[in-house]
Amino acid sequence: MSENAAPGLISELKLAVPWGHIAAKAWGSLQGPPVLCLHGWLDNASSFDRLIPLLPQDFYYVAMDFGGHGLSSHYSPGVPYYLQTFVSEIRRVVAALKWNRFSILGHSFGGVVGGMFFCTFPEMVDKLILLDTPLFLLESDEMENLLTYKRRAIEHVLQVEASQEPSHVFSLKQLLQRLLKSNSHLSEECGELLLQRGTTKVATEMEFRHVAQAGLELLNSSDPTDSTSQNGLVLNRDQRLAWAENSIDFISRELCAHSIRKLQAHVLLIKAVHGYFDSRQNYSEKESLSFMIDTMKSTLKEQFQFVEVPGNHCVHMSEPQHVASIISSFLQCTHMLPAQL
Repeated sequence: MSENAAPGLISELKLAVPWGHIAAKAWGSLQGPPVLCLHGWLDNASSFDRLIPLLPQDFYYVAMDFGGHGLSSHYSPGVPYYLQTFVSEIRRVVAALKWNRFSILGHSFGGVVGGMFFCTFPEMVDKLILLDTPLFLLESDEMENLLTYKRRAIEHVLQVEASQEPSHVFSLKQLLQRLLKSNSHLSEECGELLLQRGTTKVATEMEFRHVAQAGLELLNSSDPTDSTSQNGLVLNRDQRLAWAENSIDFISRELCAHSIRKLQAHVLLIKAVHGYFDSRQNYSEKESLSFMIDTMKSTLKEQFQFVEVPGNHCVHMSEPQHVASIISSFLQCTHMLPAQL
């Protein structure tokens, strides 16, 4: 295990799929109740490194990298990333792990995918925990743009595939600056955490020339955060994922309500005070949250719990103590949670 490994980490997993493998990390007790942890869009399994050690260790936690993210294989050329394909990844992973029933802990986009899996395979999910997870409802104003989104997504994928540009090489400092600039809710520490798993060290062009001239074999370091090395870093994620429209499906309110009525388990929704919905100026985004909460309350009744916590969209990384006790109580079912902190 490397010196950068998260506390309590048992092992790194590599699960075979037809296009390569799905990578994952495991914590806790192999004999304990299983919990599948799903990261947000363009994040990776390391986003749970600071939270899971604070949760009850008599559970077995597996945090997977979605395809094209982290250390998981990219989809084959010409094969698109859709929400449904990420849902099917969960089914493949739990089949490989031989899980018949388990809980899901999903952050943001991971909660969207986990929620869709929950609705599709309700008999397999014991509990669903949503961490600052949006709901992509098809509002009337979005109806006008839906086909435009779909067209842009297809054109973007074709453009990326046609360019065949080599991966850009950056220093850790450059990548960290880019990441923090586009994700204001991330701290420097959290950004470095994601880049540990989200990058691979490669030699720069100058080093390739030096190696070729010397006739030596190039050896890649396994530590992508070693700032003393002259090697550069490339992002692991698939460039086709750069647009959220490639992976997001809008659903109608009717389908959302119908799906919620199919749920057979307990649901915990944690909203960060300064999270996803607070950062959105669009009224329909915030109204969709109210719709989701009201629908779950009326349908699931005592099986649904909603808690609002201080923090931003990545509170589980930046301030995991704000959510750890809430999630722990929910997993252990020790008591009902208050409606609001």
